Parts: sequence; C-alpha cells; structure tokens
Amino acid sequence: MLPHVTYQVTLRFAFDHVVGVTNLMVFCQQGTIHVGNAPAMFLPVLTSGSASTQIRTCPLLSVQPRRGLVDEKFQFAVTNLKPNQKVTLHSLHQSDDRDFWEAFGHYVSDEQGSVTGFKDESLGGTYEGIEPLGLVWSMRPIPGSRHGLRLRKKDIFRPMEVHISVYSGHLSQGFSQQAPLATSVTERWYFAPGVKRVNIRENNVRGTLFLPPGPGPFPGVLDLWGASESLVEYRSSLLASHGFASMALEYLAPNNMKTEDTDASYFEKAYQILENHPMVQKDNLAVLGLCLGSAITLNMVSYSKVVKPQCCVCISGSHLMPLDNSLSELFEELKKHADKQRVNEDNQVIYKYVISTLHCQSIKVDVGRIKCPLLLVNGDDDQAVPVLESAEDMEMMMEKAGNRHLLEVLTYPDAGHLIEPPYSPHFRATNFKLQRTKERVVMLWGGKTKPHAHAQEDSWEKILSFLWQHLSAPVTSSI
Repeated sequence: MLPHVTYQVTLRFAFDHVVGVTNLMVFCQQGTIHVGNAPAMFLPVLTSGSASTQIRTCPLLSVQPRRGLVDEKFQFAVTNLKPNQKVTLHSLHQSDDRDFWEAFGHYVSDEQGSVTGFKDESLGGTYEGIEPLGLVWSMRPIPGSRHGLRLRKKDIFRPMEVHISVYSGHLSQGFSQQAPLATSVTERWYFAPGVKRVNIRENNVRGTLFLPPGPGPFPGVLDLWGASESLVEYRSSLLASHGFASMALEYLAPNNMKTEDTDASYFEKAYQILENHPMVQKDNLAVLGLCLGSAITLNMVSYSKVVKPQCCVCISGSHLMPLDNSLSELFEELKKHADKQRVNEDNQVIYKYVISTLHCQSIKVDVGRIKCPLLLVNGDDDQAVPVLESAEDMEMMMEKAGNRHLLEVLTYPDAGHLIEPPYSPHFRATNFKLQRTKERVVMLWGGKTKPHAHAQEDSWEKILSFLWQHLSAPVTSSI
C-alpha cells in the first residue's frame, strides 16, 4: 500500500438495471451519499434516503484509460467539487528500485465543480498549463529520497502504477499527512497484449528480441541503448507494441563479457541474428541508438559490410567516437582527454567537452559513406555529448559526399541528453558510473522539464513515422 493513500470507504454494488456494471469504488472524505438498501456496515458513513434514490455529493475522480501503453495519453476528471474550489492533483509512483516519485498541479474547479485535464490548466506545482500528462513527465523523487535518482523500468512484466489523488487546497508538500478527497490508479504498460519476449543467447551475443502479436514476419529494429551496464528492454518492448520486431542488445555487461571483446564483429553478429530470425523481414531492418549506441550505429552503417539497414535513428549521438577496434580502446581514448571534463557549481560532471576534444585528436566517422536515410534527434542543451557541433559537421560532410539528402535532423530547444519514450520523467542530472574509470559521479544531462517533455513526445511520434516510412508499415496494437 502506498504510504499516503487513505481509503475511507469502499462500496461495491451490483446494479441490476445497468448491464456490465458490477463494482463501484468511492473514496470520500466529506459529503453525503444516499444509497437505497445500503448494508448495515455502511450506515455510519451514509445518510438515510429513499430506497430508490442515489445521490453522490462527494468528489469523484476518474482516469481514462485505466490501462494503456506508456506512450498513450490519459485524461483525468474530477467532479462533485464546489464551484471555484482550489484543489491539488497529485500523482505517486513507486519505482522498481522501491523509491517514490511524485508530481502535482494546482487547479481551480469551474462553476459546475469539475476539473478536467484536457481543458483546465495547472496554475502551479511541478508543471503548469493544460498538461494532463504533467502528472507523469514532471515526476521527481519525493522529499528525503536518495540523491541523484533516475526512474527506469526494469521489470517490463509489471506496469508502471500511478496513483492519482485529489486534495483540497493548493498543496506543495505533506501529501502523506493529508487525506485525499478521491483517488484512482492507472496502469502504464511497456508492451501490448500478445507481444512475445525471446532471450537471445547465440554466438556469444546477448540480448532480448520482442515480437509483435500476429503471424509475422515483421520489420526489424536493432536497439542500442547508451553506456548502461544492464540490458535495457523497455524501449524495444514498446517498439514491438507498435509492430516492430525489436532486439535490445546488451554490450556493456561486466559479469558476462569484456569491453576488450566487444568490437565491430559483435554488433555485426547481433544484426545477423535479427536479420535471420524467421519472424523478421530481413530486407526491412533499421538500427536505433542512443548516446554511445548512436556512435556505434554511425560506425556500423558507415563501415560495415554486414550491417546494411534500410534506415537508422541516432538520438543524442556523435560521429566523433570512432570504433576502430574494441569498445575498451574507445574508452581509453576518452580517458586520455579526461582533463577536459568540467564540473559545475553543484559538482555535476559536464562531459561533452571530453568528446569535443576528439574532434582534433581522432579520425571522425566518415558519415559520407552512409547509404541509408538517417534521422538525428538532439536536444540543444545536451551537456553530455556535443550534439549540435556534431550534427553541423555531419551535415557538411554528407553535403560534400553527395548524400546530404539522406539526413534529417530534429533539434529541440531546451531539451537535454536523455531523450526517451514519451512522458518519461525528465532527469537533468543523475548518478552515473564512468566507463573509463568506474568512478561514480553525478552526470549533468541538461534540459528543462517542460521543453524536454515536448521533445520526447514529438520525437517519438516522428521516430515511429520515420521507421514506418522506410520499413514496411507495421500493424499497431494497444492495451
């Protein structure tokens, strides 16, 4: 049970005259409920009324849809408030790491005593304006939490449960000490019904393949996350929910493989496993990378004789990190320029200057060799990778090589480095372990919360459209 949710009364009725309605849950702090023939156990909280009358005057909160994919919008509505009543909408989520995250918005009910997310604006809180999904994308750790947290889904078989409550007044703290007027729960899933998860342990390659529901075969996506020492599956499972056979690849797992052994051939073998799978259309493949995954993507599509996708997507990446041999050699090269690393007044690491230095010291990836459509997705406040300078230089290189027409660049003002699927909370700075030294630091990713949220929502839609344009159009599914 989440710590601050108080259920003051739960009523379950069976209405003979309403087909399909078997349960009604009411959470009421104050007000009057008249229900005919109510069980004796409810009499202390119910006032008397005629047997045929049902009058509800306590606040009611609904969230629709109750279950959906994480990239699907939901709407909330509060009714039975007083006209022009000040209320706070509050969301609470317990992460897979057992940390609590929250967001809240301040609202004023209309003359009918209602607040709806699609038309009423938040006047303050962790977000402002008409932003029904602000209750998710503006989430932050509750006061007293551990420092430098990042919210990341680890167990995709369990939904992200978001408890949404409405409180009287405009509150900014102390939610656990207050009783809500009403509460509802919505489940946000990272995969649609029928999506299949297949472990990949083949030819020393480790990963997870997600297959959409249906007979297939499906267009394929090789999904490369950034410098994470664990297998990150939630983006691939979401891609499979939209009709793509997506393979999340593990390539920085210290207990299972060494970076000395992770070279171009490793990624080529992974690509071939995806290409040769019977449920994958071998002539409709894409590669999608984030950060280090983008650098690997650019290396592969520029030089590999094996990796020949129909298109590729690079999020927050750079061509200044050539993968000539193994990943360990790349990390050693970065280590040589560690003195260019900067730290701000909050002791947060600004890493982009380390990579910028490679521009003069190393051979850049020759993106002029790319033969497939390429989509770059960048935030102009990225503090981890010099994405703006890289995109500009890549454009010049491709123009000179005659393949500029293959390049599309999306640049989002005030967005940071970690551009994830829609409605993921924004992280300006989080704990991070540097690959080159294994040192634990607080990495500054950059970005402002609302512009970053817009970048995630807009870019995800355009990434899917880009994939649909260059691969066979998939059949989407939803919960």
